[in-house]
Amino acid sequence: MSRPHQYHQPNAPSSPTSDSASDFDLDLEDFDPVTIADRRGLRTIGDPWSGNIGGRIPLRDLRRDGLGGYGRRQRVYEGSDVAEDAEGLLNHHSDKRNSAGSLSNGEDDGSLLHADGSAAHKTQSRNLAGIFPRSLRMPRFTSSSANQDGISRPQTANSRSSEASRNITIGQYPPPRFPPNAVSNAKYTAWSFFPRMLYNEFSFFFNMYFLLVALSQIIPSLRIGYLSTYIAPLVFVLAITLGKEAFDDIARRKRDGEANKEEYTVLRLRDTSLMGPSKGRQRSKRSFNPARVKDPPSYERLNAIKEEEEAVAGKGLHPASGIKVDEIQIRSRDLKVGDVVKLGKNQRVPADLVILKTYSADPSTTEASPSKQASKPENLLPFTDILEDPSAGSSAVEADSKGFTSADDVHPSANNNGGETFIRTDQLDGETDWKLRLASPLTQALSPREFIRLRIVAGKPDRKVNEFVGTVEFKPWPQNNPHSIEGPGNDITSSPLTIDNTAWANTVLASNATMLAVVVYTGAQTRQALSTSPSRSKAGLLEYEINNLTKILCALTLTLSIVLVAIRGIEGRPGQEWYVAVARFLILFSTIVPISLRVNLDMGKTVYARFIERDHDIPETVVRTSTIPEELGRIEYLLSDKTGTLTQNEMDLRKIHVGTVSYANEAMDEVRSYVRQVFTNNISKDTTQSAPLITPLSGCQSASGGGLTTRSRREIGSRVRDLVVALALCHNVTPSIQNVEGRSTTTYQASSPDEIAIVRWAESVGLRLSHRDRHTITLQSVETSRVVVQVKILEVFPFTSSGKRMGIIVQYCRGVESALSNAGDLGEIWFYEKGADTVMGAIVAANDWLDEETANMAREGLRTLVVGRKRLSTQQYQDFASRYKQASLSLQNRDSSMTQVVQEHLEHNLELLGVTGVEDKLQKDVKPSLELLRNAGIKIWMLTGDKVETARCVAVSAKLVARTQYIHTITQLSTNTGSTAAIDAMSLLRSKPESTALLIDGESLSYFLSYHRQDFITLAIQLPAVIACRCSPTQKADIAHLIRHFTKKRVACIGDGGNDVSMIQAADVGVGIVGKEGRQASLAADFSITSFHHLTKLLVWHGRNSYKRSAKLAQFVIHRGLIISVCQTFYSIATELQPHALYRDWLLVGYATVYTMAPVFSLVLDKDVDEGVANLYPELYKELTTGKSLSYRTFFVWVTVSIYQGGIIQGCSQLFVDRNSDRMVSVSFTVLVINELIMVAFEIVTWHWIMYVSIMGTAMIYVASIPFLGGYFDLGYIWSWAFAWRVGAISALSLIPPYSIKILSRTLKPPNYRKVQGL
Repeated sequence: MSRPHQYHQPNAPSSPTSDSASDFDLDLEDFDPVTIADRRGLRTIGDPWSGNIGGRIPLRDLRRDGLGGYGRRQRVYEGSDVAEDAEGLLNHHSDKRNSAGSLSNGEDDGSLLHADGSAAHKTQSRNLAGIFPRSLRMPRFTSSSANQDGISRPQTANSRSSEASRNITIGQYPPPRFPPNAVSNAKYTAWSFFPRMLYNEFSFFFNMYFLLVALSQIIPSLRIGYLSTYIAPLVFVLAITLGKEAFDDIARRKRDGEANKEEYTVLRLRDTSLMGPSKGRQRSKRSFNPARVKDPPSYERLNAIKEEEEAVAGKGLHPASGIKVDEIQIRSRDLKVGDVVKLGKNQRVPADLVILKTYSADPSTTEASPSKQASKPENLLPFTDILEDPSAGSSAVEADSKGFTSADDVHPSANNNGGETFIRTDQLDGETDWKLRLASPLTQALSPREFIRLRIVAGKPDRKVNEFVGTVEFKPWPQNNPHSIEGPGNDITSSPLTIDNTAWANTVLASNATMLAVVVYTGAQTRQALSTSPSRSKAGLLEYEINNLTKILCALTLTLSIVLVAIRGIEGRPGQEWYVAVARFLILFSTIVPISLRVNLDMGKTVYARFIERDHDIPETVVRTSTIPEELGRIEYLLSDKTGTLTQNEMDLRKIHVGTVSYANEAMDEVRSYVRQVFTNNISKDTTQSAPLITPLSGCQSASGGGLTTRSRREIGSRVRDLVVALALCHNVTPSIQNVEGRSTTTYQASSPDEIAIVRWAESVGLRLSHRDRHTITLQSVETSRVVVQVKILEVFPFTSSGKRMGIIVQYCRGVESALSNAGDLGEIWFYEKGADTVMGAIVAANDWLDEETANMAREGLRTLVVGRKRLSTQQYQDFASRYKQASLSLQNRDSSMTQVVQEHLEHNLELLGVTGVEDKLQKDVKPSLELLRNAGIKIWMLTGDKVETARCVAVSAKLVARTQYIHTITQLSTNTGSTAAIDAMSLLRSKPESTALLIDGESLSYFLSYHRQDFITLAIQLPAVIACRCSPTQKADIAHLIRHFTKKRVACIGDGGNDVSMIQAADVGVGIVGKEGRQASLAADFSITSFHHLTKLLVWHGRNSYKRSAKLAQFVIHRGLIISVCQTFYSIATELQPHALYRDWLLVGYATVYTMAPVFSLVLDKDVDEGVANLYPELYKELTTGKSLSYRTFFVWVTVSIYQGGIIQGCSQLFVDRNSDRMVSVSFTVLVINELIMVAFEIVTWHWIMYVSIMGTAMIYVASIPFLGGYFDLGYIWSWAFAWRVGAISALSLIPPYSIKILSRTLKPPNYRKVQGL
């Protein structure tokens, strides 16, 4: 990488030009641009990356020329208001500015100085001199590509692209091209809302149909009635729909805002030697006014000059003394690339970070006073405790005005911590194992003051959560003249960065530690965001079904219009063309496609959402997408995450087996008694006396001499003791001590939660892990609190997915309780190993019980681990160590060579100690919930990022897979293994699809989807259950898309982590669970719940009601529009096929609104069964998925009823009354209203008081409005008996036959809901 100073021309002038006496030229050519504050008021001391410190023109040279110019400069740049004005002016004129967050270095756009030796900025400087006051100094105009911090760096042609790699200078402001660190689940922006919503609305046929009908009224020859009669309903419908969608999206933005307002602690690095007070990141909006600029105190300038001269002479303060580190609270959305974030235990990581330094917050190593500890947030180390770090190699720094401590006050934990920390990534990739993360040794050794001299080179944003390539570079403080370009102190030290040095957004710090990390990716460029698909607008299946029915109605309308015109004759009336007549008939019959249908359905969905949110049985449930509640009643596939959704991610050791006897539940008390007898007898509780250390051989003697009476009991006690010790030693767990309410408690951290569960179990039976580092393990008796076992760690073999086991070689200490002081204290060497029964069965000695017991535990859903041990002589261990080291140095096939050495020397004929069964605790009522959903006809797939063994155990324990079903496992299938294995696997599954469940890993799944997509999905949807493990977020979303498009069925996805967002958004219905660590899934979902078992009521009860009600409401609204169109048809036939309106203006509008809307809409309160019956008979849900509630059959039944009733009403009215009089309109319209009110009553299954009120109230409103309808009715005729008997007779003829047929059909073939109720 080229040094920036190499871009300066060697023939650049060493002194100002002839007009350098002017203050303006001094500002632009002599004064170092490094003194300029950036937008946050942050400074570095000089340019760490250009080979100079403090600028090319030191402050003492400035003193030689007088302080006047300097004072003016300081007045401008120390005033935050003026600095902002200068910043704005500079940004206006500088198009090629760079910053601390610059992209990867390449060729420079141009030299800083012209080839002729003149200043590159000369012309620009002179032009600006005539524009701005002489007191305004903007040194950054010296180069059009200067950084905000004054650092000149080369740029490539595509340097402004976010796809290029980036250089990040710690603690300085990033360029604007990086996205804000904001969470956004909104579907629309202010600019895209109306275009997208109008497009979505008019993509439905009936909306476009009514738009064309409304526009037709502009043409005079087609106008029928008032224009507002057609325009107003359409506008009202669109207003309701757009308003509801806008309300939902605004609610999403508010919830996003809550997440974005979460505050984090950020370290602000400032150079106090070169700047005055700063107001941080706050920006002033006031205009520039030189009169507001005040002179800084003179002693600040003099002190700065003095400090620099002392530093140059090598006898002053360390350069870091000028760097001041402040802690400021910044909202998550305001975090920028380059910010140094300080995190404590259980804090969510707000952006993609590179870890710089970690400190243990363990009270055992942190000597903080009680008062100081009490005032700090949980597990967050006081900053004064971490600022000065002896490991940084820096000289002691005097305490500043913020009370920073000196090196003598640093806690020993700063030295003891090796930069290690654990994070939880279940919200990112679904894996339950904690991940070990490390700070780079280069940055771990630095004081936070020296972070300002770091630069991070990171790759372009990528969605791969398990890969990262970068570099950290450190520019050390100079050892001599700070103005020399070359020197021994100017060498840059670099260190590689890998995935182990990162913490991605939405992971959680699990260690009891404080972590300092720098932001490298924000917002849309984080791994989490790149793995998430964009939000989309969702429309329910019911919407598309109604849209298809509307097309049929429109076709009927067009056919009817053409038929009527054809019967009348093409010539028609003089002056009216036939196509005009067809168009007028289409407009007259437009009520066949009821525009109020969308209004009623959208209002009904709002009511359903209200019911869901106010249900006390599913508290805190939130409906985030109120357009698809009826989709909850049509679900046929449920894709579920595992971690945090089905399980609590809390492990518990439930059972152990030692060959002849097993222990579980209350029997664990006997295990405690065995441990107590071995580790408590003959050990005094007096801490002044040394306690003897126990080894396997001495433990046997202790057990035989104890209180165990029989031989068999002594043997069992010895085996139990050996198993407990093995479990307490063979792991990667590290203990830490926390202060909880004034008491010290031991907590554990490890990469796997089941390892922690085993160590906790060992503590519960009497043997506590009290200390562990890279070299030793110490075990303590819980009862006596004395050290009983001490071992030296000789070798550790970590767990791998391929090996499925982990081992450790330890050497026991002999004698009494003490530290490992000398080699004479060391004794027996033992090799312990634990792993899956599939691999350990061939490693342990022959036995006759292992396979049976592991199978029994597996059937119970427990994760089994087989534990064995082997004693090694000193010679055996030395032989192994020599071979193992030789294999570790191999340049080819290193891993396989090391594994082979372990197998040859260690992994054979191990003594089988026992088997453990660990349970992954399930969420509340998961088992009955899954059983109920299966009975409801829903096929459940479990998609997880966790291991194969874990997924299998959870599937069994949660009863996702029945006992009678066989689990066929497909793993590590790829192109290398060929297609033969894939074909064989599918053949086996095809032989018994109803009794076989599939367990497949992500690699094999990718292979099937790439080469056997059609065959695989055809077979998979027939299986009762599918478990996919090691799935990436993208794979989860792909599976959801695949099932939707292949089966055309409704798919619901449920999860709680950020890794589930893509899957949730890809589903027809996305359900998010509010997780312990975050709300990413909840915010992105259509429905948010707090526990998995709430899903059953959401689907079986609310989903059923929403769908059934919407189906009935839609059909009744269609019936209401169709019947009035039939009346219009009969009237047109009677009037010699002329397109004249039967009901005009208010009658037409009032019929669809005031006179029928309330009773029809009250159907949203109807229910066919009670909640108890719906839960007792989940099979009732299965019939909903067939769509029988709204099908072509039911649609044509309602069409037939509408034609019959419309024909009876209009035909009889014309028969009984003169068709050309207002009396006929009075009779037919009154019968029409009464018919609708009574038909609503016929359709109600369960009455609600609102239904009574709506029907009776609407009837009274109609009667009360008759006196105002004199323009349409014959009011004198209405109050006569002739009107009354005609209305009664026609109503009876239209209502009694359809109702009789309905009663007869229900009696002969009752629906299922009446069968289960015994009706």
